[in-house]
Amino acid sequence: MHVSFALFADAANLSQEGKLNILGVFDAVQVATLPAVHPRAHLVVRLKGNRTDIGIHSMTLQWINPSGDELWNSGGQIEITPPPPTVTEMDFPLIAPVDLPIDSAGGYVMRISLDNEQRADVRLQVRVGASPMMPANGMVS
Repeated sequence: MHVSFALFADAANLSQEGKLNILGVFDAVQVATLPAVHPRAHLVVRLKGNRTDIGIHSMTLQWINPSGDELWNSGGQIEITPPPPTVTEMDFPLIAPVDLPIDSAGGYVMRISLDNEQRADVRLQVRVGASPMMPANGMVS
């Protein structure tokens, strides 16, 4: 199993037909002051797999600040069930609404690991200071 792509977005969902819908992809935010929290970002990960991936897999997310400190982590399991006989490649979309704590300006990383092996990093650049377009909540993404 591998990560086809991983990103932050303002919103994401799966349609009734199983299509992955993503709205407002971003890789930078601006905050008025620190510390701050970017509320309800959506981490979107598209996993691809095949029949050899059937079974239970562990997944871990780690939110790491510019100093390399882990601010939080979360883990869980993904169960891959056998597909119909004619299917050889499978998609596994993951949509995780997360609050992102921000304690300093600079580059943050959401590290994604599968079965205890790092598979992807999603980077987020954080800038501090009011901008002319800053809304009342002090957050721009």
